[in-house]
Amino acid sequence: MSDAARLLDRKVLFFGGKGGVGKTTSASATALAASRAGKRVLLVSTDPAHNTSDILGRPVGPEIVEVQPNLHALEIDAAQESARYVGEVKTRIKALFGHSILKEANRQIDLAASMPAAEEVALFDRIGSLISGEDQRFDLLVFDTAPTGHTLRLIRMPELMEAWIRALSRSRRAMLGVDQDDRNDPIMTSLAERLERLREFRARLISPRVTAFVLVLIAERLPIEETARALEQLEEAGVRVGALVVNRVLPESSPDPFLIARQAQEREYLIEIDRRFAAVPRLRVPQLPRDVQGLETLDTIAAALFRD
Repeated sequence: MSDAARLLDRKVLFFGGKGGVGKTTSASATALAASRAGKRVLLVSTDPAHNTSDILGRPVGPEIVEVQPNLHALEIDAAQESARYVGEVKTRIKALFGHSILKEANRQIDLAASMPAAEEVALFDRIGSLISGEDQRFDLLVFDTAPTGHTLRLIRMPELMEAWIRALSRSRRAMLGVDQDDRNDPIMTSLAERLERLREFRARLISPRVTAFVLVLIAERLPIEETARALEQLEEAGVRVGALVVNRVLPESSPDPFLIARQAQEREYLIEIDRRFAAVPRLRVPQLPRDVQGLETLDTIAAALFRD
């Protein structure tokens, strides 16, 4: 089995990398190839600058839509998810607290919702729900993520939120006192359930049988260095990198002096990529003569990725 085909044995694939290197193209082509192979696939864009609709050549939005048989797509709107998440939290708070403190609790929630990280937390919660199997229709989830830094923060979110929930649990336990049974306290029960969901999500995220991260780059200096940093940080987080996609490789033969010079520099970078990232499977995709748009051109990219 080829390195590319092994990717399709996973349940979850994340595509990441520097902005502008072709993450959406690579993720969409992989999702299309998997659907052609008979898998039921959901392609999910978490990038605020959604390009999925443009690449697929048909509208995609915050609700799951069918692109073709076996292939569905979704563009997660972080602001909308944040509003939904806050509404759910307020509903749970209303069930836990009496009317006397509900107004203040809602005020604190609205204040927290205005913080810069609120949308990231809501986005993470939506991703976690998808990965945990909230929709049983799909065999494979393919995530087209935001540029590397944003994605790495989401990957680290389970660890950060677990620490936060543990701190809240300690505070609540101290408030209850030694004579109170934690199991009878609805807040402690809610925190325990949330902690268990985080553990399940992290277990699926770091399982090499379930999840793989695919880094996309082009043969240029800045993408190579960003890929090296991302590899190191993902390994530190315990996340498996399943492959590198080296995108937009120039054709070998051309009489044009400019292209000859570019090809010479590109060959040096391709050699460096093979040397520095020898431990990771590497897939090359050629530069196409036209923009990638629609399923027909995506099939061309898919054929390059999954040659076997």
